[in-house]
This record gives sequence, C-alpha cells and structure tokens, in this order.
Amino acid sequence: MKEAKIIKRYQNRKLYDTHESSYVTLDEISKMIRNGEEIRVIDNKTKNDITGITLTQLLYESERKAKTQPSVNLLKAIIRSGDGSFSGFIAEHMKSELSAIEAEAAAQAATSATVVNAPTMNQ
Repeated sequence: MKEAKIIKRYQNRKLYDTHESSYVTLDEISKMIRNGEEIRVIDNKTKNDITGITLTQLLYESERKAKTQPSVNLLKAIIRSGDGSFSGFIAEHMKSELSAIEAEAAAQAATSATVVNAPTMNQ
C-alpha cells in the first residue's frame, strides 16, 4: 500500500503539500486522487485528520462548477433520508450496489494476483 501524501491545511485555509513543498488547490488534490495517489489532509493547528471534510468540500466545489446541477428532488431526498447527509443517503439506498462494487473490486484484485503468480508456458 502506498504511503499517503500529507497535505497540511493552515488557518488561512491554504493547503500545503509536504512532499512537494508547495501550496496546492482543491483542483490539484482532485487530480492527485484521480491519478491514484493516497492523501491525508491534516489541520496544522489541531493536528486532526480532516481528509473527509476536505474531500467533501472538493465534491461541493466540483458540483458548483459543473454544467449540470443535481436535481432538486434528489437533493431533497438526500436531506430527508437518514441523518440528512450524503453519506447517510448512500449507506441507506446503495448498500447492495456498494457491496457488489466491493465484491467486484476484490474479485479483480484476486484475478490480478492469480495472473501475476501464474506459471508461464516456458517454465
């Protein structure tokens, strides 16, 4: 497993990539994640892990900039369900779908491991 890249969030809300020694934007963090990098965002003052909050903010900003907006009915359904959070909505309404996705990912990982460890015809 890759070591997570540490991003520090300062009180002025700037984000600092400790590996690259430079400030980064939410868009740059999004690119890191799309490229498969593991990240952790730490509040510099409290030392709390705020990765989830930062990724939620990233999703919010992506939605705000998107050409199409989520339907009002979907947003109302999310607010009405469970605890009113998006993650609560996903947990409540997508359990079977998430289980299927996780099972498929595990099967693909197992298949990849089998293919990598399989003997070749030349042996």
